[in-house]
Amino acid sequence: MKCLTCKHGELGPGTATETVDKHGATLVLRHVPALVCDNCGEECFDIEVSRELHEIAEQAGEAGVTFMVREYGRAA
Repeated sequence: MKCLTCKHGELGPGTATETVDKHGATLVLRHVPALVCDNCGEECFDIEVSRELHEIAEQAGEAGVTFMVREYGRAA
C-alpha cells in the first residue's frame, strides 16, 4: 500500500511510539503495531489498535493517572 503522506513509499508492518492525551491522562505507549512508510517513516494504526489506544488512555484517566509510559499490550 502506498503511503498517503509522501506518495512514494510503501507501508509495511512495524511498530511505533504513540502519545495519547485523553481525560486528563497523557500516555506514551511504546512498540505499538503499526504500518510504517519505508520512505518517510509515517506511521498508521488500524482501527482496532486506535480504539485500544484510546480505551487505555480513558481507563488511565479514570484511575487518576496523569502521565504514564508503558509497553503496548501489557496490563496498565
